[in-house]
Amino acid sequence: MSAPQIPPRSAPRVWCRPGWLPRWLPVWQRNFLVWRKLALPSVLGNLADPLIYLFGLGYGLGALLPEVGGSSYLAFLAGGSICASTMNAATFEALYSAFSRMQVQKTWDAILNTPLGLADVVAGELVWAASKASLSGAAILAVVAALGLSHGLLALWVLPAVLLLGLSFAALGLIWNALAPSYDFFMYYFTLFVTPMMLISGVFFPAEQLPGWLATLGSWLPLAHGVALVRPLLAGEVPADALMHIMVLLATTALAYALALRLTRRRLLK
Repeated sequence: MSAPQIPPRSAPRVWCRPGWLPRWLPVWQRNFLVWRKLALPSVLGNLADPLIYLFGLGYGLGALLPEVGGSSYLAFLAGGSICASTMNAATFEALYSAFSRMQVQKTWDAILNTPLGLADVVAGELVWAASKASLSGAAILAVVAALGLSHGLLALWVLPAVLLLGLSFAALGLIWNALAPSYDFFMYYFTLFVTPMMLISGVFFPAEQLPGWLATLGSWLPLAHGVALVRPLLAGEVPADALMHIMVLLATTALAYALALRLTRRRLLK
């Protein structure tokens, strides 16, 4: 009696990226799949700090302050909190997480042994950091809406605004990521750049309260352009000079990404 015939095992299916999809998408997908395992703690961690500022300052100082720009201080602070949360989330991802993948885990080296190039890896990290930051901004927006601090459907345009802001700060963070020799150097970036920017970009109080030269400096920074877009949208108004703010954020992203790519290439290929 002949032995039963066992059909040959078919080769496992390998997902192939269609040609019309961007080359950085597998890098984004890889980071997303890793993040998905700890998604809930990650989202809660990104929410904690801005919500503490929103409720602590909004209700604490808000009870002592008159209206700011025709609205309560809590409503004024809501737009700044969304932007600050987006900035911090993009910066942390472009610094600590990207540095771990590049320097410690050598994930970038493994990816570079595939058909993907360094430009694809850096672009994937850029879009991933901006995506994660947008999720953080969207979560704060949901809390703001639940508190009744947003007005009308124009508030939905906050979502593309925070994506632009996330791209800008992700690109800026990748520049420092390419320069920093260790994790310790990221504190210089936060202390000398991120924290002062929060104080002079209209997040906690109107920039007009600052000395003229400092207010002018703050108006040039990307966070100020994000705040100028988000705060009116929450109030149900079309931002003044919206196109200018959008173009500044796009230009910041493009220039910072180009510089980050050049510095990263010099670091990894030297």
